[in-house]
Amino acid sequence: MKQYIKLFLMSLCLTFSMTACTDYLDKAPESDISDADAFKDWQNFQGFTEELYYCVPNFTYCYWNNSFNWGEDEILNFGRDYFFGPKVDQGDFWGWQREFDGWQCCWMDHSDGGMPRMNHTLWTGAWYGIRKANMGLANLDKFNGTKEQRELIEGQLYFFRGWFHFELMQFFGGLPYIDTVLPAGEKLTLPRLSYAECAEKAAADFRKAADLLPIDWDKTNIGRNTLGKNQLRVTKIAALGYLGKNLLFAGSPLMNQESTGSATYNKEFCQRAAQAFGELLSLVDGGETQFGLIPFEEYSSNFMTIGLNERMPGQTTDLKITEAIFRPSSFGQGHNGTEWGQAKAYGGYDLTETGVTFLPTANYVNYYGMADGTPAYILKNGKMVPNTSAEGGSFDPTHPWKNRDPRFYHDIIFDGCKVVEGTLDANKEWLRYANLQTRKDPNDKQSLRDITNGSRTGYLNYKFINVRCNNYDKDWDYSLGMHMCVPYMRLADVYLMYAEAAAEAQGSSTAKINCGLTALDAINKIRERAGVKPVADKYTNSLEDFMSEVRRERAVELSFEGHRFNDLRRWLLLDKYPYNIKTSQEFTRVGDINKDDPSQNQVSEFREEIILTRNFTSKHYWLPLKKVDTSMYLEFKQNPGW
Repeated sequence: MKQYIKLFLMSLCLTFSMTACTDYLDKAPESDISDADAFKDWQNFQGFTEELYYCVPNFTYCYWNNSFNWGEDEILNFGRDYFFGPKVDQGDFWGWQREFDGWQCCWMDHSDGGMPRMNHTLWTGAWYGIRKANMGLANLDKFNGTKEQRELIEGQLYFFRGWFHFELMQFFGGLPYIDTVLPAGEKLTLPRLSYAECAEKAAADFRKAADLLPIDWDKTNIGRNTLGKNQLRVTKIAALGYLGKNLLFAGSPLMNQESTGSATYNKEFCQRAAQAFGELLSLVDGGETQFGLIPFEEYSSNFMTIGLNERMPGQTTDLKITEAIFRPSSFGQGHNGTEWGQAKAYGGYDLTETGVTFLPTANYVNYYGMADGTPAYILKNGKMVPNTSAEGGSFDPTHPWKNRDPRFYHDIIFDGCKVVEGTLDANKEWLRYANLQTRKDPNDKQSLRDITNGSRTGYLNYKFINVRCNNYDKDWDYSLGMHMCVPYMRLADVYLMYAEAAAEAQGSSTAKINCGLTALDAINKIRERAGVKPVADKYTNSLEDFMSEVRRERAVELSFEGHRFNDLRRWLLLDKYPYNIKTSQEFTRVGDINKDDPSQNQVSEFREEIILTRNFTSKHYWLPLKKVDTSMYLEFKQNPGW
């Protein structure tokens, strides 16, 4: 909150050309900009509003290499414990704050002067953005323009006020919901509201935004002036998506427990969430929008573009379909922020010569099911075990990568996969096919299983890069303009959230709310896009069984996109087995690699070993607030246990 006031002063300085902050400089009197001028017309007011986009942190590359997956989904190579992810593993949730980690902190709160993108973090950007949105709304009466122009500005302001509050709430719980311009010199006494109270206020802002914003800016009169350059602007679809997400989170067990004391889903919130999602999906499925599911053959374009003139990911190559509903900008850094940073953090040192590797855990890879729609692993007698034919599944531990969900082959590099296509020196030829089997000799240099410079888990994450992103094929060469950017929300997420909200609201997989899809239909629509069979009948008859598949589908479809940590928290599963362990896959390859189809490779001694157990308690369900803020006044209390 102290930073909030400081940011207000900064906002005045930035917005009004630093009139009060640079009085030691010679300047012409006409360089002063009055508040009347700042808000008088479309060009000026929209210019003021544009900075809100700049306040949204790009968690994909807010630092050189950036940790944004803090669930049981990811682990770093050994010794890279200065990232926030390893701090979460140790229960050190203070590590999100720059005060506890200097400049090497996470995208939520660090500061480094190396590049502008490194100063755009959630904590500072959100409070700044809330203040700015309130200033804009307070000055709408000064605007002189068309009805369309006013509604576009007003809709953006309401959206961002709701969005910045929501982003903070999901990590910290109920906060003061600031919907007025606070006088800089006034003593703060605003109490922390319950999560439900905050969510209601955010819902009102998102609803207003949805009623004011267009589906497609290119089809507005003012938007035609920037035709083809409006893809990052917030839309009615984004507002509806976040209206639903905000309500679903409010209705989830963790947030409902904070608000009411009941660690169950709040059916009323879930019903309202499903109605918002249903409104959105009716527009999309009715062909009234530019949004749709990108065909699976272009699935990578959700996260990465190469050779497309640095174009932002999130659309098909021909720009006909957009799946990204809300995504951050590049802060003027273009593709270079990931090309030489985050994108090199997935293949291991031997392929990239980068010392940081973000690895998928074996326990998380197990969520990728079989092509026939059945899970690869099931919970039995308190343990996760292979879902073999004896259990009604089709997983074969001697051929563990055979007949898997196509998203497994898209996202995960496993033993025997080809990882270099071009020319290799003779002494490097061993690198061409990933050697990820358990090392019998710790000194074996022709292996990618080195825990410091390679894979600790037996797998590599290639969801956001292709196999040519290495130091030999060089698909990240500057001239190719590789651009990696993970969206905050994409349409697939909306289908999955609708399925969860509808099922929990009405207690059934056949629930249908405000659109033509049942909860089951929505899940199967995502599976159909990937070429996976529908949810097996045995998982559709009870809410508990169906929700197990909803959770697994979210794990697979949204893998490594920054959702898992908050999903586990809101489901109250963060400290429960099997969600509190991280494992490796150990095995011995039988025979030679099948170079044409590594999924056919046979293994023996296939087993999991626990690398790490996260010993969390109830306090770890919320991040600690900054001590300097909770010390300002009694009503702004620290989260329990911290």
